[in-house]
Amino acid sequence: MPRVLIVIGDATECLDTMYPYFRLPEDGFEPVVAAPEKRLYHMVLHERPPGWDITQETAGYHLQSDIAFRDVKPEEYAGLFLSGGRAPEYLRYDLDLLRITRHFFEKQKPVASVCHGIEIAAAADCLRGRTATTVAKCALDITQVGGTYKDQPVVVDGQFVTARTWHDNTPFMKEFIRLLKAAN
Repeated sequence: MPRVLIVIGDATECLDTMYPYFRLPEDGFEPVVAAPEKRLYHMVLHERPPGWDITQETAGYHLQSDIAFRDVKPEEYAGLFLSGGRAPEYLRYDLDLLRITRHFFEKQKPVASVCHGIEIAAAADCLRGRTATTVAKCALDITQVGGTYKDQPVVVDGQFVTARTWHDNTPFMKEFIRLLKAAN
């Protein structure tokens, strides 16, 4: 079964992460959870309450990572999934994760990014000349590194598929799985 790396850290968004975690095996792909260390991580729930103009964050589920970034051999994986939440704000400084991310883009393997996951692709300098979407407050993460931002549910640019938030999970995962199947 081809394996897909799902990147998480503390404060990874639950729906950004758990939907692909359970959806990938339905089409024959094994999710492998990668994080800074092999341990239990704390996820969060993000939503904008009525009348608020910012996102509220509450505690969510927990998820055990399978492998630390430093131990990942990216050539052993069919695809990469960059989950959202606040985790990418600090994960984007991990040199091993940046190495992994660059591998997938350079080898033109399927990469999916939702919400704040775009911060990792931006930090790895993989967005130059690409078109992508993300949550509106992260549009600058695309444009400041030479990419083009589009405010729409899903954007596919070659082997790279992006979504704004977990609200776009269904069309987003359909496109990611289509790319994975075509590549495998």
